Amino acid sequence: MSQLKPMSHLDNIPSTPGKFKMDKSPYIHRLRWHSSLAKLTFWSFVFLGLILLFFFRSPSSSPLSSDPSRRSLRTYNWGGPTWEKRVRSSARLRSRNGMSVLVTGAAGFVGTHVSTALKRRGDGVLGLDNFNDYYDPSLKRARQALLERTGVFIVEGDINDSTLLSKLFEVVAFTHVMHLAAQAGVRYAMENPGSYVHSNIAGLVSLLEVCKSANPQPAIVWASSSSVYGLNSKVPFSERDRTDQPASLYAATKKAGEEIAHTYNHIYGLSLTGLRFFTVYGPWGRPDMAYFFFTKDILKGKSISIFEAANHGTVARDFTYIDDIVKGCLAALDTSEKSTGSGGKKRGPAQLRVFNLGNTSPVPVSDLVSILERLLKVKAKRRIMKLPRNGDVQFTHANISLAERELGYKPSTDLQTGLKKFVRWYLNYYSGGKKAAG
Repeated sequence: MSQLKPMSHLDNIPSTPGKFKMDKSPYIHRLRWHSSLAKLTFWSFVFLGLILLFFFRSPSSSPLSSDPSRRSLRTYNWGGPTWEKRVRSSARLRSRNGMSVLVTGAAGFVGTHVSTALKRRGDGVLGLDNFNDYYDPSLKRARQALLERTGVFIVEGDINDSTLLSKLFEVVAFTHVMHLAAQAGVRYAMENPGSYVHSNIAGLVSLLEVCKSANPQPAIVWASSSSVYGLNSKVPFSERDRTDQPASLYAATKKAGEEIAHTYNHIYGLSLTGLRFFTVYGPWGRPDMAYFFFTKDILKGKSISIFEAANHGTVARDFTYIDDIVKGCLAALDTSEKSTGSGGKKRGPAQLRVFNLGNTSPVPVSDLVSILERLLKVKAKRRIMKLPRNGDVQFTHANISLAERELGYKPSTDLQTGLKKFVRWYLNYYSGGKKAAG
């Protein structure tokens, strides 16, 4: 580090040679003081007016009711002896070498599958989800019912609720956290950007703040995204590649999450592993994903939009089946080292990792549609459109050599096989008019 230089006579020389400042008279000082006081008074009234305007707005226009990014801040009912008993029971280990895992976003697509897999092998699992309405909440409730049958209790609450998070860690000494709660979707960020900052940045910080103060600190595995590769043209995407060119706000918040994770690892000794998922699909999936709404629209006889890049370029995705993703998640948990902090203080270097979890076999979206046509036995009404500038990228392709070496990750489900399982689930779930597919 450079040392501060001692002040010399040169410091007294005016910044503009040849010009010396005159001493101000007391009268001028009084004028300036009165002027500053007037300005302070004026701005005080302005801020007071804004505060009054905020608090006395009509209920219909209050930010809590009108801004979807803040709906998750509503009050949840939790606490009490019965509630604590359910929390402890769900998180109780069923195997000798098991772990106790808090799964955030447990009613989500990946969260449901990961929670089920952990519970079935004997780990203690407690879910946390706010059941927001980004997509049909009834699907999340159906997943919740599925988890309850396997013995997983989902606490209904928000990751930004530090009081709730602290209570959970008070009731259960979690050894691991699987952080999957997030605002998903690339295109929705153009409609509701605040929800991404609320969930993907503020929510992550809220969780890490509680984890750093826990004693013992848990090891944390969390969902980043392949979207962080943004406008990269080098393929396949490697963990060593640049990630400073996000193509969407969603990607930017996930990249921010990786930097935040680095910070908490460096300062507080939290063990953190980020997983960059590549286009996950399968049963119980998200309705906002292309394979899902293509299936819905093909069955309804509606036209589907298939994007192409400039000069008729192919748009392709590294579609990864949910079972392969789950294996990667569990391997990341199993190989996580303990955090090294205690009571918010770092005691030594802690593990910090990032892995790609993909299939390594990009498939053109047009081929995806062809597979769905065969499985559904319905011809799709295709509408070819130019790839919009809304955050979508032309292709994704994962280099998984690091995950193979460190996690033993080996995806084994091709798109044809995976989509066959998805279509079977979809037709069963939405059959007989029991569910409305949109």
